[in-house]
Amino acid sequence: MIDTINIEIEKVKQSKIDQVDFDSIQFGRVYTDHMFLADYIDGDWRNFRIQPYDYLKVSPANPAIHYGQSVFEGLKAYRNTDGEVLIFRPMDNFNRINISAERLCIPELPEELFTQALTELIKLDKNWVPSKRGSSLYIRPFIFATDEYVGIRPSDTYKFMIILAPVGAYYSDPVNVKIERNYTRAVSGGTGFAKAAGNYAGSLYPTKLAIEQGYHQLIWTDGIEHEYIEESGTMNIVFVIDNTLVTPTTSDSILDGITRRSVITLARELGYKVEERKVSVKELLSAIRENRLNEAFGVGTAATIAPIKAIGTDEERFDIPVGGEDALSAKILKALDEIRYGVVEDSHGWIMKI
Repeated sequence: MIDTINIEIEKVKQSKIDQVDFDSIQFGRVYTDHMFLADYIDGDWRNFRIQPYDYLKVSPANPAIHYGQSVFEGLKAYRNTDGEVLIFRPMDNFNRINISAERLCIPELPEELFTQALTELIKLDKNWVPSKRGSSLYIRPFIFATDEYVGIRPSDTYKFMIILAPVGAYYSDPVNVKIERNYTRAVSGGTGFAKAAGNYAGSLYPTKLAIEQGYHQLIWTDGIEHEYIEESGTMNIVFVIDNTLVTPTTSDSILDGITRRSVITLARELGYKVEERKVSVKELLSAIRENRLNEAFGVGTAATIAPIKAIGTDEERFDIPVGGEDALSAKILKALDEIRYGVVEDSHGWIMKI
């Protein structure tokens, strides 16, 4: 239990913010001046500190390296026209990191620790939050095991950290995706619902093969029959079939995306019918061939809304309509941006203002 949070702060002697071209930021390449750290020792979180962004010293026997006992989150902060910093749905990320932590035998984060660490770090590096529309401050909280022990068991010690990165668009153009029916991202009973580091490592090789064929990402199918669609790369996936938003229902092999939840809410508010259900590869290909697939797009924190312009299989490749301002994806992105940048009142309770 944590009664009070006393965060020690060590500031950088000289900020590196003047070295950053905020009009041209590569995603995940530039980091702010400071980072937050805390340690889990003897059953408690302690040693709360903010210090200059720097490399870590870890044991070669670190179990996060050897066995992947590590979880993370991704969320974003935006700047409104009054210069205030707005964080989008941080408590959803807090809840989800604890869901992931439980699955990997990692100790729970107290809410006060998460929120105060996030708040104090962003206050310190608030000048790094871009003001340009389409840009944001990417926030990466993560927890990893820190024991010095090579053996298969949960670690006794852990480190919780938050780092920040100003970012532009993850995808600058609509993407090509391939339906993957050989390799598997996750199976029922596994860790697909958690943001576990190992989930992503296993996806790299099949994604590499798809990129060599001219695709940007994969559409993952279920790990048993490879007949039902689950996710697309690092995103949840949405189809508009016969003007109805259709998305695979979440399960223990599909990440419960926070952007996905937001998209579903806003689509309903825009008057669209929404169906969360199983979506088979057969149904999707039939909708494409019969010209009933109005559009398709990926949704996630990094990409936000990523329109899909082509869907392929091992045998065929189909062009997908990418609409303009009247497309559902464009309408939802506009509605999301108006909330995230503080253009309209947040009626959903999604925004934490710093």
